[in-house]
Amino acid sequence: MSQRRVRDIIVRRDVVQLRADASVRSACKLMSEQGVGAVVVMDGEVIEGIFTERDALKRVLADGRDPDTTTLDDVMSRDMVKLAPDDWAVDALRLMSQVGIRHLLVVDQEMLIGIISLRDFVGAEFQLAGKPD
Repeated sequence: MSQRRVRDIIVRRDVVQLRADASVRSACKLMSEQGVGAVVVMDGEVIEGIFTERDALKRVLADGRDPDTTTLDDVMSRDMVKLAPDDWAVDALRLMSQVGIRHLLVVDQEMLIGIISLRDFVGAEFQLAGKPD
């Protein structure tokens, strides 16, 4: 069984991006329209953070924040996990499991080239990582 590299599982290279001053509501609307579970918060070419469905649930709704007045800067995750495109996909899956996250940024020399989600993996990586299909 051949292993894939992270670059081989990037489904979308047109990463959904917003600025830190965008509202949570606008981010959630954009994620819904684009069919994604995360937006990358950028300032030009600089990655500032990531905002995910889990952030919306835990840091906004559960905390009773107003999604119209809360900005991504207030609730985004700043400690992002990044991988290089030549890293092994199975290692990415293991890392996601260890850290407890569902999205990883793929960067090449700090330039964002894509994002991978747990749902981008198929059975082969789950078997190699020791996870059920």
